[in-house]
Amino acid sequence: MKKHTLVSPLPLLACALLMAGCGLADVGAAAAVEGASSAEQAKKAKETQAKVEQQIADAQQAAADARAKAEADSQ
Repeated sequence: MKKHTLVSPLPLLACALLMAGCGLADVGAAAAVEGASSAEQAKKAKETQAKVEQQIADAQQAAADARAKAEADSQ
């Protein structure tokens, strides 16, 4: 009677590791794209914020000029 030997676990482990690693590259690439997208959104948000702050400052200056002119005209 022959003894049956178990298959060495090393090839099975190697295959399992190879298969497990297949999806990791996609996850890393997706994270990199998402990170770049988030960075771009943050940059655009800062630009928009700067524009709005400039518009507010311009409006405040225009209002101050109008008040000054109104005061000067009333005297």
